[in-house]
Amino acid sequence: MSVTGSDFMEMFVGVGASRVRDLFLQARKMGKAIIFIDEIDSIGRKRGAGLGGGHDEREQTLNQLLAEMDGFETSEGIVILAATNRPDILDPALLRPGRFDRQIVVPLPEFEERLAILKVHSRDKRMGTDVDLETMARATPGMSGADLANLVNESALFAVRRGSLNIERIDFENARDRVVMGARRESLVLNAEEKRATAFHEGGHAVLATVLPHSDPLHKVTILPRGMALGVTWSLPEERHTYSREYFEDLICKAMGGRVAEKIVFGQLNSGAANDLEQATSIARRMVREWGMSDKVGPMAWNGQQQVFLGEDLMTSGREYSDSTAQLLDEEVSRILLEQEQRAHEYLTKHRKGLELVAEALLRDETIDGPTVGKLVQESLGVAVESELPTA
Repeated sequence: MSVTGSDFMEMFVGVGASRVRDLFLQARKMGKAIIFIDEIDSIGRKRGAGLGGGHDEREQTLNQLLAEMDGFETSEGIVILAATNRPDILDPALLRPGRFDRQIVVPLPEFEERLAILKVHSRDKRMGTDVDLETMARATPGMSGADLANLVNESALFAVRRGSLNIERIDFENARDRVVMGARRESLVLNAEEKRATAFHEGGHAVLATVLPHSDPLHKVTILPRGMALGVTWSLPEERHTYSREYFEDLICKAMGGRVAEKIVFGQLNSGAANDLEQATSIARRMVREWGMSDKVGPMAWNGQQQVFLGEDLMTSGREYSDSTAQLLDEEVSRILLEQEQRAHEYLTKHRKGLELVAEALLRDETIDGPTVGKLVQESLGVAVESELPTA
């Protein structure tokens, strides 16, 4: 028997608990049964959230579910499965042995798993001879199974639009660009000044992605408007599970590259760096508050104020540190951001000629790949890029 958590919820108090009783009564009549509850977090949230008392419909339903799963009456022969993507908000009583005592985490797929998923979804599609699913699996880290299914479907749509009978490699490339960077906005036309500013902005990101020692490999940079962005610089992150402080510093430095490049070339700033600053500030804040990557703050972690919907008591949840500590945290976040902005300025000043070559290539071709950016930077230096990298 399969139900969803929202099936139990009703505006009338007690209806949810009654439906739980009916469900288990039906299962007992069957003798042996498997009950699957999808999205159990809708009824299984932590109790005592400070929002309503014991008369709350959700709590009544959860109490009845707990009693049915492990009450005085026997429920042998009934296996209960449940699924949720929010295990952090479930009531502890649900997760103790005797109720849900087996927890299976389904993480994002690794390379071998992505390859198998791509093979499954491309099984009934006409694939061209130049399609290499292994390459596509390596180039899609962080994608879920649904993302990969969408990737194959998008590539089929691109093939149809081209009038092709088979899905070719170019269709997969276009589909990946659409899924990762957003749909191209054909109707948006930039004037010459905006296009030039965008070229230097994205060129700043691209040059830093090429020369920074701990940066992810640069894959592609474009000044064609995609999604909500006027241009996109796309790096392919390597498959890893832990990250160093140097990696995050390079990530922040690269995010500052567009803003700094505009400042160096045009001597002014515009609003195009809003998303970059948001990303950089978020990383710097987590470095200081969660990952202990600030020497002044030390090995301490503060996750901030708990949200009410997580089931924390309104009276007890609050800030766990003093005003002076809050000031120190803010100062350290600001220091990291300013240091990486200055570092980006030094790198781009040093590679000014390479920045101009990349911007010219973007204005000419609109989209260039990572190896092309690397060659342009090498050409501007007259030596290999590797010899210019600082020793880490």
